[in-house]
Amino acid sequence: MTEQTHSGSELSPEEMQAVIDRILATDSDAVEPEAGAGSGTPRGTVLGSKAQALSTLDKEHSEFDGLQEDLAERHARRRVAGLSTELEDVTEVEYRQLRLERVVLAGLWTEGTLADAENSLRELAALAETAGSEVLDGLVQKRLKPDPGTFLGSGKALELRDIVMATGADTVVVDSELAPSQRRSLEDIVKVKVIDRTGLILDIFAQHAKSREGKAQVELAQLEYLLPRLRGWGESMSRQAGGQVGSAGAGMGSRGPGETKIELDRRKIRTRMAKLRREIDGMKPAREAKRANRKRHEVPSVAIAGYTNAGKSSLLNRLTDAGVLVENALFATLDPTVRRAQTPDGITYTLADTVGFVRSLPTQLVEAFRSTLEEVADSDLILHVVDASHPDPEGQIAAVRQVFTEVDARKVPEIIVLNKVDAADPFVVERLKQREPRCLEVSARTGAGIPELLAEISRSIPRPDVRMELLVPYQRGDLLNKLHEGESEILNLEHTGEGTRVTVVVRESLAAELEQFVIHE
Repeated sequence: MTEQTHSGSELSPEEMQAVIDRILATDSDAVEPEAGAGSGTPRGTVLGSKAQALSTLDKEHSEFDGLQEDLAERHARRRVAGLSTELEDVTEVEYRQLRLERVVLAGLWTEGTLADAENSLRELAALAETAGSEVLDGLVQKRLKPDPGTFLGSGKALELRDIVMATGADTVVVDSELAPSQRRSLEDIVKVKVIDRTGLILDIFAQHAKSREGKAQVELAQLEYLLPRLRGWGESMSRQAGGQVGSAGAGMGSRGPGETKIELDRRKIRTRMAKLRREIDGMKPAREAKRANRKRHEVPSVAIAGYTNAGKSSLLNRLTDAGVLVENALFATLDPTVRRAQTPDGITYTLADTVGFVRSLPTQLVEAFRSTLEEVADSDLILHVVDASHPDPEGQIAAVRQVFTEVDARKVPEIIVLNKVDAADPFVVERLKQREPRCLEVSARTGAGIPELLAEISRSIPRPDVRMELLVPYQRGDLLNKLHEGESEILNLEHTGEGTRVTVVVRESLAAELEQFVIHE
């Protein structure tokens, strides 16, 4: 094959026939590439009925998850398998396929073991499936560092092009963040759309954001990602110039390109980003007011955090019957949910479900969702939910703690909650328990370990610490009602002729109000 053929300027008869065959092919006739072909690097490791980063449990919901009405609407927006815009007579349409999205994955193995590289590619496959794509094939290349031009080496990029042509894919997803020049160069070789891991995660967030603040945060992150990746098309796209504009010799202001279309786009994006930042700042006081109200009443807060698809929403539903949307997908829920809960001895606290984390979480998302992630940093206790059935739970724990560091939450007390133990390897569970000092085994699906978790939460949250002996007059029943509402721990209660004698442990804010009823003996 000549260099001219590689550049795409002319097709050989064999390549022309291959293009025609691909156009005429149906989904059932697509050619499956042989696993392991080319340079001895792994391929086809992500193919199968379900990506390994997704749960393989048959039963996705329990009675604690509620009706889950939003799932039907979400699934209705997904792609339809085998959907094509082609007509039987190819002379009536352009010579190309459009089956969105049929993707091929590509990644680099730069460090760690082969199992680590394959786990990363499987997670990318799960992200692609969550975005509504059909994963056709995957390719991993062993390199010390990415190629500065095309990310992959030149030979591996051409091999990737052959895989795209053989499978009929319309998109390549790269398991890393690409520089704008790398993305353009790789697109020029494979001849289809190329997106990177960051763009894929942003697309999932855009699909799943529901609240007004969530949508604004996602749009801001997308625009920050898009701004350096705009592509210009030369001086022919010039739009304006100063002074007299016209043909040559029209005078001052008519010479030069003026403001090009790409400059206009950049200006519009910056203007929109500034407006979104103002809107997000305007929404922040409402959340801060609610948080300040909880702090004023000294209500302990517990944040449920962890890797995406570890079972955080399912655990919240199990603990509080919140009815939060649950789906076997990555980043299924983005908007934080706060529910009130109570310990067995009557102490009130809040449980907050937060956005899931992922390895190499885009910096744009951490910044855009910082106001949401503050729920974790301002909590009194973190329930760090870990998928014990995942191939690399230690990697998930490290990735989540990295985000904890970015949002200043590492000093908050943490309990490791090993979820999905009903599907996990007992040896892996025991290994994690040896590594983590505060570790509990639960299953949000079956309810195993939930009583032990509730007991540990009760022991770990800040509790009332001021012990008082009170004699409350019968006409002050409102004070007794306040003591029973969860702001205190009643140790003894006795009705006497003078009033109600109470031995109670309360918080400092309530102790001052009860000082006048203290029994001095």
